[in-house]
Amino acid sequence: MGYQVKEISTKPFDGQKPGTSGLRKRVKVFQQEHYTENFIQAIFDSIKADGATLVIGGDGRYFSPETVQTILKIGSANGVKKLIIGKDSILSTPAASNVIRKYKADGGPDNDFGIKYNVSNGGPAPENVTNKIYEITKTIQKYKVIEADPIDLSVIGNTSYGPTEVQIIDSVADYVELLQGIFDFQLIKDFLQNNAGSFRILFDGLHGVTGPYARAILVDTLGLPEASIQNCVALPDFGGGHPDPNLTYAHSLVEVVEAKNIQFGAASDGDGDRNMIYGKGAFVTPSDSVAIIADWAHVIPYFKKGGVKGLARSMPTSKAIDLVAQKKGLEYFEVPTGWKFFGNLMDAGRLSICGEESFGTGSDHIREKDGIWAIMAWLNIIAAANKESPNELIGIKELLRKHYAVYGRSFFSRYDYEEVSSEGANKLVALLDSAIASSSLANKTYKSKGTNQDFTIASITNFSYTDPIDGSVSKNQGQVVLFDDGSRVVFRLSGTGSAGATVRLYVERYVGPEASEKVLAGDTAEGLKGLIEVALEISNLKEFLGRDKPTVIT
Repeated sequence: MGYQVKEISTKPFDGQKPGTSGLRKRVKVFQQEHYTENFIQAIFDSIKADGATLVIGGDGRYFSPETVQTILKIGSANGVKKLIIGKDSILSTPAASNVIRKYKADGGPDNDFGIKYNVSNGGPAPENVTNKIYEITKTIQKYKVIEADPIDLSVIGNTSYGPTEVQIIDSVADYVELLQGIFDFQLIKDFLQNNAGSFRILFDGLHGVTGPYARAILVDTLGLPEASIQNCVALPDFGGGHPDPNLTYAHSLVEVVEAKNIQFGAASDGDGDRNMIYGKGAFVTPSDSVAIIADWAHVIPYFKKGGVKGLARSMPTSKAIDLVAQKKGLEYFEVPTGWKFFGNLMDAGRLSICGEESFGTGSDHIREKDGIWAIMAWLNIIAAANKESPNELIGIKELLRKHYAVYGRSFFSRYDYEEVSSEGANKLVALLDSAIASSSLANKTYKSKGTNQDFTIASITNFSYTDPIDGSVSKNQGQVVLFDDGSRVVFRLSGTGSAGATVRLYVERYVGPEASEKVLAGDTAEGLKGLIEVALEISNLKEFLGRDKPTVIT
């Protein structure tokens, strides 16, 4: 049977440049006539769509189902052979990466909202692909569609859309199977059952995509009670909340953990690739989290079998994982923000565990950061630590204390100034770039009024990265102010927000393991107070951005 391919005339839209997290705009922007269609067609024009097998998934938010139907229309018209789609158009980002790899698909659009394209290794598209997509969006004049009846995305099984095969898959089963091959589920289950009264768990899905995954793992597989999960029904508006796993937006988790004295709390975000670990009175920074996972990797079956090839972090992330690599004699890398940089190292067999300060943690089991993976890694580590120490209950606080006693502590915090004036943000960046060019701040000492501490600038640079695998160079990745005591302040202008500009300030101060337990366990805000004051003074941030306080502190 022949299917008529229609060509629809269109015109370019400004600003369809994919960033680290794809093309992200307000839903109303994507709902403009031809806007979404243009970008999807640009993706298909930039890849070899004819005969391809692609995976489609999203986090269930508004406009996701409609976008999946649009991808069906355009993909079919562009010769896509097969589309694999998560039931109800839902597929977490880590699960999508796994499906791409498991089914040997060519890639897939992930509408998380916006729209992101992942390549055949399951990871985010590299810059040569995203740049090609962007160039096409600037000149596009038409897109192709095949009009057929919409597919019922709620029915698992095989069907077709025009000439294209369509497979609707269980969004959860493949992913649970993946994790069962990585972690010691029996060890975790035994520990949790034997300590049901003294070690309780609470997972908060924040009404994002990970709810069904958490239920399948924690309740159905590990046998935990229903009370161990909350907000695990995926909702188009995330229940009116903001599904970011941090202390500001995951307050629903923090409040219950503190009120009910829960030993292990965890949350994931809207599309499932980030995580937060939080126990009673014990918040784990993402920088510490990935360092502890790396330090304890030997108790996780996946790494017992394959070993740890190397470690890595994004540049703004604290250097805690570097210290683990140095002690264990492992290769380690500092890369720009963006998971695709980790993917290159993984594909080359040089990286096993990595993380970003933005609550993204993962390994080479897939090519995306993976929130549920990180949570299960922590449970595996805690179960193993308690097996080694049967007379003392080891929880989050104890693991942190033991880690600091060996490696010292990197006091770390991030200040996010969201939806600020782009003009003011650019002025801040220009001031720092001018200081880099002129070396005007070198050896200059600043005194904190609040703590009376002196901080002398050793250097100020703009981070640049040469990929050791393909030789590509990424410049202007953030201004780094290094002080002579090893403290560090990083400024980054983010391009992934959907409105206005976002300026991020990262502050890190290292204290060695010889410090007292009291000092190492000190309050983060207090430990960084003086350095933060100096960072604000150096950058004139408050004046440029017109903000006295950040939107989010993590």
